Amino acid sequence: MTEARARTIELVAFTAILVAAAVLRFVDLPTRGTWDADQGHDMLVLRDLVQRGVIPLLGPPTSIGDFHHGMLYYLLLAPAAAVSGVDPTAVTAWIALGGVVAVGVTGWLARSIGGPVAGIVAATLMAVSASAVEESTFIWNPNLIALTSAIALAAAWRAWAARRPRWWIVAGAAAVVTMHCHVLGVTLTPVVAALLVADVRRRRAGGDRAGARAVLVAAGWWIALLLVSYVPLAIHEWTSDASELRAAIAFLTGGGGPASVALPARVPIVGLRVLGWPLVGLITAAPVETVLVSTLVVVVAVWRGWLVPQSDERSAIRWLGAGLVWTVVALAVGASSLATVVLGLPNDHYHAFADPIVFVLVAVGIATLLEGANRWSTSPDDRPSTVPAPVRMAGVGLGAVVLLGLVGWNVGRQPPAVAADGGWPAAQVAAARVLVATHGRPLTLDSLPAVKPADALRFPVERLAPTAVAPTPSSLGTGGHADETARVVLCDQLFHETIGSDCGGPAEDAFASSIFGEPVLRTFVVLRFEAAPGRWISVYRPTTGR
Repeated sequence: MTEARARTIELVAFTAILVAAAVLRFVDLPTRGTWDADQGHDMLVLRDLVQRGVIPLLGPPTSIGDFHHGMLYYLLLAPAAAVSGVDPTAVTAWIALGGVVAVGVTGWLARSIGGPVAGIVAATLMAVSASAVEESTFIWNPNLIALTSAIALAAAWRAWAARRPRWWIVAGAAAVVTMHCHVLGVTLTPVVAALLVADVRRRRAGGDRAGARAVLVAAGWWIALLLVSYVPLAIHEWTSDASELRAAIAFLTGGGGPASVALPARVPIVGLRVLGWPLVGLITAAPVETVLVSTLVVVVAVWRGWLVPQSDERSAIRWLGAGLVWTVVALAVGASSLATVVLGLPNDHYHAFADPIVFVLVAVGIATLLEGANRWSTSPDDRPSTVPAPVRMAGVGLGAVVLLGLVGWNVGRQPPAVAADGGWPAAQVAAARVLVATHGRPLTLDSLPAVKPADALRFPVERLAPTAVAPTPSSLGTGGHADETARVVLCDQLFHETIGSDCGGPAEDAFASSIFGEPVLRTFVVLRFEAAPGRWISVYRPTTGR
């Protein structure tokens, strides 16, 4: 086969893979993404940014700890919000597009390490990955880090392999964005920086002083971009008595959250989650499959990184394999909560920065098997391989079985067409019902538990009626005068233990009684309904009690 024909076939294959990735991510996009407090909060911030010019100093709040992610996340989503009139579906589509681009970048990285077949395999695995598709179909800050980390890793390898120092600036910038999109994304920075340090040492050992200086200059630009990106955070810290820093220190000194599992046990659990999530999904949903694919990743890393002659591929596999080891240990130590799976909430997106590494390692291993004689036929000095032909052909069959098995598993487990909570369309319906029930009166929003904001309802309500939500008072109705402000309570049954009672009546009524100040006022429920499974909305209208 001529080189031109091979390039054409490869281009057609990559195009088909990207089309498939887009189809899997964009079909039924309005209803597939979950809609909860995080999504409502992000859309409120984007609305204030693009329509009111309010620049956020902080990013989204972290799930554990009283600090925040980086604000670059909002700047990345701002274009989609601006051109669409702050439409959640458009913002989700922007994230989905990023997921498609991540497929291409990951394929490019694998190709540059293991050749065209490895690139096609990596792109295929990520295109159909049920986990990667889910990450592309709802609004959440961790859902961008697969793209940003893929860019960081691909640019770093390009800088190393092509000896082009300017690519280190791209790698550094992408690593900074990964840190902003999720605080655990800082784990990726040492992985990229380690290759940069190795590049400097290699150039100095080879007498390339000018090249070493160029790499250090690129590292300087990386640091400069990092410092500039956190100027908004510095402004916040200056005006808030360093509240973020103090909260982060308290979190880290506390062991990264409450640890119900000892560190020796956390390491394998976190390892299985990091290695298994991109290929077979959540560990609790597929425990046996998670162990199998995690073993596959380890075997490929050892095989192609330590049991083959010296080559660029071996160097890359060693680098990526060491990066996974570092990731698992760092997360086990610094994020102890990852040892526990919380059902009903998004899981494992936190470490999606490691997803491209997993896809690339597995792809290189599968490609080596599929190419059979082409990859195994020669030794470093071009002598014929001693590996028997039947063994090579068995490897081809094994590679095909593994590839088809992973593709079939993920195609059969794609996210449903409609999210369990109905997504953004269901939130719009719930907001409309609340506004109808309040008859145009001003309303206040409360949430149970109190630590979870009512933003899932606030954004759609304010989108339909911008002035409907009034400031939340400490009590309603005083002095025997009627107060026409309705009080809307959003209650999440998932947190019923924290709340102290069940949603759907008991929890909301107990909260209302403590707020309304009986017996000065008597209240009655205008409307109560389950807006999504386990999420109840109650509308209270106070009236005089005398």
